[in-house]
Amino acid sequence: MDFKNRDIISIRDFSKDEILHILETSKKIESKPDPELLKNKIMASLFFEPSTRTRMSFESAMRRLGGNVIGFDDPNTTSLKKGETLWDTIKMAESYSDVIVIRSPIEGASRLAAEAAKVPVINAGDGANQHPTQTLLDLYTILKEKKTLENLNVGFLGDLKYGRAVHSLAIALSHFNARMFFISPKALKMPDSYLEELEQKGIWYREEEDLFKVSRELDILYATRIQKERFPDPLEYKKYAGVYRLDRKLLDHIKPGLRILHPLPRVDEIHPELDDTKHAVYFEQAKNGIPVRQTILALVLGG
Repeated sequence: MDFKNRDIISIRDFSKDEILHILETSKKIESKPDPELLKNKIMASLFFEPSTRTRMSFESAMRRLGGNVIGFDDPNTTSLKKGETLWDTIKMAESYSDVIVIRSPIEGASRLAAEAAKVPVINAGDGANQHPTQTLLDLYTILKEKKTLENLNVGFLGDLKYGRAVHSLAIALSHFNARMFFISPKALKMPDSYLEELEQKGIWYREEEDLFKVSRELDILYATRIQKERFPDPLEYKKYAGVYRLDRKLLDHIKPGLRILHPLPRVDEIHPELDDTKHAVYFEQAKNGIPVRQTILALVLGG
């Protein structure tokens, strides 16, 4: 399966077989890493939006394979501040690197970057749109925990309107006949375009506001924070901040095998008292970003 020079922009660009190939390769890289696999390769890390896990795990992944990293995590220190366009910034970055990783608050920015660049472009999150590498590490985590991706009951909790990780993961899980439970206030419900796509694929889903009405059915609970930075109106954000808060009371309303995932950062939606339970795998999930992003970098660079 050839991924060399391929852009990674949307999870929709992957077939089921391609997803499984990436996950299997990630397992191999995690068990037997090659510290010189990408020796002398350079990754341009262009982060126009704050990030901890995604930026650091991409950089760690590249360095652990012997590659180097250039770039920025504050656009105010770049020529964008002088009026340079995104297109021109990408043209400069491609001349200095072998692969570009970009995060932007603007939906479609990664697609535009891919059109501008001759080197592979990897979307590290574009606004409320897509986050394909997060989805791949989410799938990798679920596979490690549940030993399968098929026929699982998956609950998505919180901000489903602006949650790009939720959008991408729902599309990916449609390959595996998941039953999906979308749990949110009506104002933050899953966008209709995604629900219509699931319906066209014959995927069962249910919308609900009360977690405890469906919690006993779930194999996976994918919690998300209410994203303050996505709300156009601060007062609207305050209305929904803290609407869902998971604590030990949840344990009386779930299957013994439930696993809780979260793309992080969390604010107050998961109490730390759940961290040491067998159900909480969100820190392991973040750690899984290393082998998955190593795999993606290696594949697009022909490693």
